[in-house]
Amino acid sequence: MDSMIEKQNKSIVETLYKALLGQGAMEFQTVSKLLASDLEYWFHGPPKCQHMMKVLTGEIDHKKGFKFEPRSVSSIGDCVIVEGWEGEAYWVHVWTLKNGLITQFREYFNTWLVVRDLRPLRWEEDHHHHKHDSMMTLWRSQPRDLYRRSLPGLVLAI
Repeated sequence: MDSMIEKQNKSIVETLYKALLGQGAMEFQTVSKLLASDLEYWFHGPPKCQHMMKVLTGEIDHKKGFKFEPRSVSSIGDCVIVEGWEGEAYWVHVWTLKNGLITQFREYFNTWLVVRDLRPLRWEEDHHHHKHDSMMTLWRSQPRDLYRRSLPGLVLAI
């Protein structure tokens, strides 16, 4: 994927978080312009932690609810992965963008996440690279504040 598109996708998602934290010049209603009307949503974690979807639907005020302050933002292909932790809650958001619009949102709470590329390698790639397993891992959780906690792990294949 073109690194220019990855940078653009990362910038769009960063703009969304800034708006939700009241740091951007954009009004909260403008956030809806970043989201597809048929946004696909997946959640993994305790039901009481479905904070972002409640914010995006307007069920809770984005300035009074859970504060999503990203600690890291990474762009991989058409996905932007955002990671953060707030007190005891560790979270990862995976946003998928198409043509500058967010079409899918995956929210993970208190779950280690590994993002892997499971597309089959061509023979030339597999033949020349002996570290096939490490090549497949594109991103992994880095919850420094929670390193002693035992959390369930998930693999997200893209």
